[in-house]
Amino acid sequence: MKRIKDIDLENKKVVIRVDYNVPLDSNLNIVDDNRIKESLETINYCLDKNCKIILLSHLGKIKKEEDKIKKSLKPVSIRLSELLNKKVLFIPETRGNLVNEAVNNMKSGDIILLENTRFEDLDEKKESGNDSELAKYWASLGDVFINDAFGTSHRSHASNVGVSQNIKESCLGFLIEKELDNLKLITDNPKRPFVVILGGAKIVDKIGTIKNLINKADHILIGGAMAYTFLKAKGLDTGASLIDEESLEFAREMLDKTDKIILPIDHVVSDSLENSSFSIKDTISDSDIGLDIGPETIKLFKTYLENSKTIFWNGPMGYYENEVYQNGTKELCDIISKLDVISVVGGGDTASCVINMGYKDLFTHVSTGGGASLELLEGKDLPGINI
Repeated sequence: MKRIKDIDLENKKVVIRVDYNVPLDSNLNIVDDNRIKESLETINYCLDKNCKIILLSHLGKIKKEEDKIKKSLKPVSIRLSELLNKKVLFIPETRGNLVNEAVNNMKSGDIILLENTRFEDLDEKKESGNDSELAKYWASLGDVFINDAFGTSHRSHASNVGVSQNIKESCLGFLIEKELDNLKLITDNPKRPFVVILGGAKIVDKIGTIKNLINKADHILIGGAMAYTFLKAKGLDTGASLIDEESLEFAREMLDKTDKIILPIDHVVSDSLENSSFSIKDTISDSDIGLDIGPETIKLFKTYLENSKTIFWNGPMGYYENEVYQNGTKELCDIISKLDVISVVGGGDTASCVINMGYKDLFTHVSTGGGASLELLEGKDLPGINI
């Protein structure tokens, strides 16, 4: 597992797998450019070494031909050009004559961004299936491969693992280095008390993480929709709240196994996700949907957070898509930002919330990879790291 400074990059043609899986609005404007900004250190380092740079990235999932219209990386190339104050040549193809000609005509300091690697998934999932022919093609474009896409490092795709297996030299970029160094604060003997905050909707996606963290954490604070699965498993009324039915038995097992799990004691409820009129209740009636943690729960969670030395957080506390139900998430951001603790946010929606609410610089680390950080916490090897 070489790191970027272990490789001689001078005047080399470098293929860099970046993570430009950024949110776009209906007009294809970039909503959050954090992942683009996080790639700049590695790109600028390669520019200082007079490299020719070929960038690979995915954007969303491509399941049908129409998806291509809203999942092109062209808007990303424009924003990257602005951030670098340098032209980034966008190639609206993933391979072929247009790509070959552009790469062959590159001069030192040139940057090319190829089209969304997952456009290749329309052809028998060649990208996500790590197709050997596709991987060899992308590897043939450069002399060195740098993986700097932490957000996909838990996946074995043609654009990360495949390229690394078919090129002379491979290494990790500065973003992945930073991710690994900061996540070690959680995975390797964290300072105690160690408090975990989990939110979001589904438990099933986090079962492995919960099983692992139950043994490591001192307390696990659960909010978001997943809290209602635990509350129902406990025998409490959850009304019309979202329940992860397939995880109910698991939730019961965890509640029987440990007293480390701390659940909400009051709730912000309404009769629909879109309704901005709400009530705060200790108990939930049949028509109520739990959409955020209430003020007493915030106070309860605060007591655990204030006594902690290390905090890991993955998952919003409420239905954050509606601004009315962002308060619980924002209050926890505010509480944690004022503490002298190690605080790590595990990517995904939580990272977007923390960044958009203006708290990014007040946390120890905000990860760019939700799934990757959770699998790392689960104790799994990440194939994109072991290149």
